[in-house]
Amino acid sequence: MSYVLDHWSFDPFLVIAIVLAIWHEIGLARLASRSRPDRTGQRRRRSLLFYAGLAVLLIAVQSPIDYWAYDYFFVHMIQHLLLMFAAPTLVVAGAPWQPLLAALPGQSGKVATREVMTARWSRPLRAVGGFMLRPWVSVVFFNAVMIVWHLPGPFDLAERNQTVHVWLMHSSFFIAGVLFWLQFIGSPPFRIRITPVFQAAALLATNCVMWVLAMAMGFLTSDSWYSVYNHVPGVTLPAFADQQIGAGILWICGDFWAIPTMIFVIRKLMAEDGSVGAAVDRLLGRGSARFNWANRG
Repeated sequence: MSYVLDHWSFDPFLVIAIVLAIWHEIGLARLASRSRPDRTGQRRRRSLLFYAGLAVLLIAVQSPIDYWAYDYFFVHMIQHLLLMFAAPTLVVAGAPWQPLLAALPGQSGKVATREVMTARWSRPLRAVGGFMLRPWVSVVFFNAVMIVWHLPGPFDLAERNQTVHVWLMHSSFFIAGVLFWLQFIGSPPFRIRITPVFQAAALLATNCVMWVLAMAMGFLTSDSWYSVYNHVPGVTLPAFADQQIGAGILWICGDFWAIPTMIFVIRKLMAEDGSVGAAVDRLLGRGSARFNWANRG
């Protein structure tokens, strides 16, 4: 039990999370005063998911997971999965964007939204935001962040430098996760702009990247990648065995999110196309002009 109860730490994000929760509640109250009861109930249910996402973030950075991640790579992998998968999916599903804007004083929320969406000064901001929200950019960014931070050089740098670790590694994990899951989970006012076929392809490609990364760390190498885990005082688990356990966690826990999402996407395809066969044909491109080029003439 000491592994669970001891080594909790204070992180400034706790203050940020509390402020966000209070701010969100103010926004919910303001929206409730001018919304239908069914919309208010929907926002309340979503808020529980948002708060759960904040709680998962706190667990990732303040619980013993953060403490033991410095000694064991496999614990660090659990932390990464919480930051890239668990917390972002809950925050995106919680759709906190409108309540947080509504909590701004007076008409500030509407004014700020209008300024960001229409003002000349915000054109660069809109351009960057629009680019990062493009489906293919979000998917590529998510996979690039996952690969880069698990390369030996960047990983060891982050372990030795707290600024890089917290503000670059952890923040990029979470931001990439939010951008990625916005392509699959409805989060008003953001709309899912990609087709189920693209969603399925993105999930499959991302899962393949995770498999390759896990295999590379697990059994396509014969030594530990990360020098920071060699000869950690008091740790008897060999660094390479530790790395193999982490690779297995990446493989299994990554599938824990990817496979249910893929099932959901395929169910949407079946609802649109009317049958499993038609959905599979659509996924494979059968019946499209590009697929039938060889059969012409």
